[in-house]
Amino acid sequence: MTSSAKPVIGVISNHIVEDEGAYIVKARYVDAVARHADAVPLICPALEDIRDAAAMVGRLDALLLTGATSNIEPARYGAAAGRAPFDPARDGMAAALIAAAIAAGKPVFGICRGLQEINVALGGTLVDQRDGSNQQVLHHAPEGAELDAMFAYGHEVEVVPGTPLAAIAGEKKLAVNSVHFQTIGKLGAGLVVNARASDGVVEAVSSTGTAAPVLAVQWHPEWRPEGRAHDLAFWRNVGEISRQYAGLRA
Repeated sequence: MTSSAKPVIGVISNHIVEDEGAYIVKARYVDAVARHADAVPLICPALEDIRDAAAMVGRLDALLLTGATSNIEPARYGAAAGRAPFDPARDGMAAALIAAAIAAGKPVFGICRGLQEINVALGGTLVDQRDGSNQQVLHHAPEGAELDAMFAYGHEVEVVPGTPLAAIAGEKKLAVNSVHFQTIGKLGAGLVVNARASDGVVEAVSSTGTAAPVLAVQWHPEWRPEGRAHDLAFWRNVGEISRQYAGLRA
Protein backbone atom coordinates (compact mmCIF):
# COMPACT_ATOMS: atom_id res chain seq x y z
CA MET A 1 0.00 0.00 0.00
CA THR A 2 1.35 3.44 -0.93
CA SER A 3 1.68 5.87 1.98
CA SER A 4 0.43 9.45 1.70
CA ALA A 5 3.29 10.66 3.91
CA LYS A 6 6.47 11.95 2.33
CA PRO A 7 9.04 9.18 2.15
CA VAL A 8 12.48 9.61 3.66
CA ILE A 9 15.30 9.14 1.15
CA GLY A 10 18.86 8.80 2.38
CA VAL A 11 21.40 10.72 0.29
CA ILE A 12 24.99 9.57 0.69
CA SER A 13 27.63 12.19 1.47
CA ASN A 14 31.20 12.50 0.31
CA HIS A 15 34.03 12.51 2.82
CA ILE A 16 36.94 14.35 1.23
CA VAL A 17 36.59 18.10 0.64
CA GLU A 18 39.63 20.30 -0.01
CA ASP A 19 41.94 17.70 1.56
CA GLU A 20 39.97 17.73 4.82
CA GLY A 21 37.39 15.34 6.17
CA ALA A 22 33.79 16.52 5.82
CA TYR A 23 30.34 15.05 5.33
CA ILE A 24 28.92 16.95 2.41
CA VAL A 25 26.66 16.53 -0.61
CA LYS A 26 25.98 19.03 -3.36
CA ALA A 27 22.73 20.89 -2.90
CA ARG A 28 21.31 19.94 -6.30
CA TYR A 29 20.87 16.30 -5.23
CA VAL A 30 19.14 17.18 -1.98
CA ASP A 31 17.00 19.81 -3.72
CA ALA A 32 15.92 17.34 -6.43
CA VAL A 33 14.77 14.84 -3.81
CA ALA A 34 12.77 17.52 -2.01
CA ARG A 35 11.35 19.36 -5.02
CA HIS A 36 10.94 16.75 -7.73
CA ALA A 37 10.56 13.49 -5.79
CA ASP A 38 8.40 15.19 -3.12
CA ALA A 39 10.37 13.38 -0.44
CA VAL A 40 12.34 14.20 2.68
CA PRO A 41 16.09 14.04 2.04
CA LEU A 42 18.30 12.81 4.86
CA ILE A 43 22.07 12.98 4.43
CA CYS A 44 23.92 9.77 5.31
CA PRO A 45 27.48 10.60 6.39
CA ALA A 46 30.26 8.56 4.79
CA LEU A 47 31.67 7.43 8.11
CA GLU A 48 34.89 5.46 8.01
CA ASP A 49 33.28 3.02 10.46
CA ILE A 50 30.57 1.33 8.39
CA ARG A 51 29.03 -0.69 11.21
CA ASP A 52 26.05 1.67 11.52
CA ALA A 53 25.05 1.44 7.85
CA ALA A 54 22.18 -0.95 8.59
CA ALA A 55 20.93 1.35 11.37
CA MET A 56 20.91 4.26 8.91
CA VAL A 57 18.99 2.23 6.34
CA GLY A 58 16.52 1.19 9.01
CA ARG A 59 15.41 4.80 9.29
CA LEU A 60 14.99 5.31 5.53
CA ASP A 61 12.42 4.40 2.90
CA ALA A 62 14.97 4.45 0.06
CA LEU A 63 18.61 5.20 -0.69
CA LEU A 64 20.13 7.58 -3.25
CA LEU A 65 23.79 7.32 -4.27
CA THR A 66 24.93 10.56 -5.90
CA GLY A 67 27.60 11.57 -8.33
CA ALA A 68 30.96 12.86 -7.07
CA THR A 69 34.29 14.15 -8.30
CA SER A 70 36.06 11.11 -6.81
CA ASN A 71 36.44 7.67 -8.37
CA ILE A 72 35.99 4.29 -6.70
CA GLU A 73 39.28 2.77 -5.58
CA PRO A 74 40.31 0.16 -8.18
CA ALA A 75 41.00 -2.57 -5.62
CA ARG A 76 37.25 -2.72 -4.93
CA TYR A 77 36.61 -4.11 -8.42
CA GLY A 78 39.81 -6.06 -8.92
CA ALA A 79 41.75 -3.55 -11.01
CA ALA A 80 45.46 -2.96 -10.60
CA ALA A 81 45.32 0.80 -11.05
CA GLY A 82 42.86 3.67 -11.20
CA ARG A 83 42.67 7.42 -11.42
CA ALA A 84 42.56 9.72 -8.41
CA PRO A 85 40.93 11.45 -6.64
CA PHE A 86 39.62 8.66 -4.41
CA ASP A 87 37.30 8.76 -1.41
CA PRO A 88 37.81 5.51 0.53
CA ALA A 89 35.32 6.38 3.27
CA ARG A 90 32.58 6.96 0.72
CA ASP A 91 33.50 3.71 -1.05
CA GLY A 92 33.10 1.76 2.16
CA MET A 93 29.89 3.40 3.30
CA ALA A 94 28.31 3.18 -0.16
CA ALA A 95 28.98 -0.55 -0.34
CA ALA A 96 27.61 -1.05 3.18
CA LEU A 97 24.49 1.04 2.55
CA ILE A 98 23.76 -0.77 -0.71
CA ALA A 99 24.11 -4.16 0.97
CA ALA A 100 21.94 -3.08 3.89
CA ALA A 101 19.22 -1.60 1.67
CA ILE A 102 19.06 -4.68 -0.54
CA ALA A 103 18.96 -6.94 2.52
CA ALA A 104 16.14 -4.83 3.99
CA GLY A 105 14.15 -4.85 0.75
CA LYS A 106 14.36 -1.11 0.21
CA PRO A 107 14.77 0.74 -3.11
CA VAL A 108 18.20 1.92 -4.23
CA PHE A 109 18.76 4.68 -6.78
CA GLY A 110 22.05 5.79 -8.32
CA ILE A 111 23.39 8.72 -10.32
CA CYS A 112 26.75 8.66 -12.14
CA ARG A 113 29.21 7.47 -9.44
CA GLY A 114 26.16 5.96 -7.75
CA LEU A 115 25.52 3.72 -10.76
CA GLN A 116 29.15 2.64 -10.63
CA GLU A 117 28.93 1.95 -6.89
CA ILE A 118 25.88 -0.26 -7.41
CA ASN A 119 27.62 -2.14 -10.20
CA VAL A 120 30.76 -2.72 -8.11
CA ALA A 121 28.71 -3.73 -5.06
CA LEU A 122 27.09 -6.45 -7.16
CA GLY A 123 30.39 -7.80 -8.45
CA GLY A 124 30.80 -5.70 -11.59
CA THR A 125 33.86 -3.81 -12.83
CA LEU A 126 34.69 -0.37 -14.22
CA VAL A 127 36.92 0.95 -16.98
CA ASP A 128 38.23 4.46 -17.64
CA GLN A 129 37.83 5.91 -21.11
CA ARG A 130 41.12 7.79 -20.69
CA ASP A 131 43.11 4.56 -20.40
CA GLY A 132 43.59 3.43 -23.98
CA SER A 133 39.88 3.29 -24.74
CA ASN A 134 38.65 3.10 -28.33
CA GLN A 135 35.25 4.53 -27.50
CA GLN A 136 33.54 6.31 -30.36
CA VAL A 137 31.74 8.73 -28.04
CA LEU A 138 33.46 10.96 -25.51
CA HIS A 139 31.48 10.95 -22.30
CA HIS A 140 32.95 14.06 -20.69
CA ALA A 141 33.69 17.60 -21.79
CA PRO A 142 37.38 18.50 -22.03
CA GLU A 143 39.02 18.55 -18.61
CA GLY A 144 39.02 22.04 -17.14
CA ALA A 145 35.67 23.04 -18.64
CA GLU A 146 33.55 25.42 -16.57
CA LEU A 147 30.58 23.90 -14.76
CA ASP A 148 27.92 25.12 -17.22
CA ALA A 149 29.95 23.92 -20.21
CA MET A 150 30.62 20.59 -18.53
CA PHE A 151 26.92 19.90 -18.02
CA ALA A 152 25.98 21.27 -21.43
CA TYR A 153 28.03 18.46 -22.97
CA GLY A 154 26.01 15.37 -23.80
CA HIS A 155 24.82 12.80 -26.29
CA GLU A 156 21.89 10.55 -27.08
CA VAL A 157 21.13 7.22 -25.42
CA GLU A 158 18.91 4.43 -26.68
CA VAL A 159 16.48 3.02 -24.15
CA VAL A 160 16.01 -0.75 -24.02
CA PRO A 161 12.32 -1.62 -24.57
CA GLY A 162 10.48 -3.28 -21.72
CA THR A 163 12.82 -1.98 -19.01
CA PRO A 164 11.89 0.20 -16.03
CA LEU A 165 13.54 3.21 -17.67
CA ALA A 166 11.46 2.69 -20.81
CA ALA A 167 8.30 2.80 -18.71
CA ILE A 168 9.49 5.93 -16.91
CA ALA A 169 10.79 7.91 -19.87
CA GLY A 170 8.23 6.86 -22.46
CA GLU A 171 10.74 7.47 -25.27
CA LYS A 172 13.09 5.27 -27.28
CA LYS A 173 15.92 7.82 -27.34
CA LEU A 174 16.90 10.40 -24.76
CA ALA A 175 19.25 13.39 -24.91
CA VAL A 176 21.34 13.29 -21.73
CA ASN A 177 24.22 15.23 -20.25
CA SER A 178 27.45 13.29 -19.94
CA VAL A 179 29.91 14.03 -17.14
CA HIS A 180 31.86 10.83 -16.54
CA PHE A 181 35.17 9.27 -17.47
CA GLN A 182 34.57 5.86 -15.93
CA THR A 183 32.08 3.39 -17.38
CA ILE A 184 30.77 -0.08 -16.58
CA GLY A 185 33.04 -2.90 -17.70
CA LYS A 186 31.51 -6.17 -16.49
CA LEU A 187 27.89 -5.84 -15.46
CA GLY A 188 27.10 -6.66 -11.83
CA ALA A 189 25.11 -9.77 -10.94
CA GLY A 190 21.37 -9.37 -11.44
CA LEU A 191 21.65 -6.03 -13.22
CA VAL A 192 19.92 -5.40 -16.55
CA VAL A 193 20.94 -2.73 -19.04
CA ASN A 194 18.19 -0.12 -19.50
CA ALA A 195 20.00 2.24 -21.89
CA ARG A 196 23.20 2.45 -23.92
CA ALA A 197 25.10 5.15 -25.77
CA SER A 198 25.81 4.63 -29.46
CA ASP A 199 29.25 3.19 -28.61
CA GLY A 200 27.71 0.57 -26.34
CA VAL A 201 28.51 2.24 -23.01
CA VAL A 202 25.93 1.31 -20.39
CA GLU A 203 23.96 4.41 -19.42
CA ALA A 204 21.27 2.98 -17.12
CA VAL A 205 20.66 -0.23 -15.17
CA SER A 206 17.99 -1.87 -13.06
CA SER A 207 17.91 -5.04 -11.00
CA THR A 208 16.20 -8.39 -11.42
CA GLY A 209 17.29 -10.14 -8.23
CA THR A 210 16.35 -7.71 -5.44
CA ALA A 211 13.18 -7.52 -3.37
CA ALA A 212 12.86 -3.78 -4.00
CA PRO A 213 13.70 -1.85 -7.19
CA VAL A 214 17.24 -0.78 -8.00
CA LEU A 215 17.54 1.86 -10.72
CA ALA A 216 20.58 3.92 -11.71
CA VAL A 217 21.58 6.24 -14.53
CA GLN A 218 25.03 7.35 -15.67
CA TRP A 219 23.94 10.91 -16.45
CA HIS A 220 22.85 13.68 -14.07
CA PRO A 221 19.05 14.09 -13.87
CA GLU A 222 19.49 16.46 -10.92
CA TRP A 223 21.20 19.11 -13.07
CA ARG A 224 18.53 21.67 -14.04
CA PRO A 225 15.93 19.01 -14.95
CA GLU A 226 13.05 21.41 -15.53
CA GLY A 227 13.60 21.43 -19.31
CA ARG A 228 13.94 17.64 -19.68
CA ALA A 229 10.75 15.62 -19.30
CA HIS A 230 12.60 12.30 -18.85
CA ASP A 231 14.68 13.65 -15.96
CA LEU A 232 11.62 15.02 -14.18
CA ALA A 233 9.99 11.62 -14.76
CA PHE A 234 13.02 9.95 -13.16
CA TRP A 235 12.53 11.99 -10.00
CA ARG A 236 8.79 11.42 -9.90
CA ASN A 237 9.50 7.70 -10.14
CA VAL A 238 12.01 7.92 -7.29
CA GLY A 239 9.33 9.53 -5.15
CA GLU A 240 6.57 7.13 -6.18
CA ILE A 241 8.64 4.00 -5.57
CA SER A 242 9.91 5.35 -2.25
CA ARG A 243 6.30 6.00 -1.14
CA GLN A 244 5.39 2.43 -1.97
CA TYR A 245 8.05 1.22 0.48
CA ALA A 246 7.38 3.84 3.18
CA GLY A 247 6.47 2.47 6.58
CA LEU A 248 9.15 -0.23 6.62
CA ARG A 249 11.40 1.91 8.80
CA ALA A 250 12.65 0.46 12.06
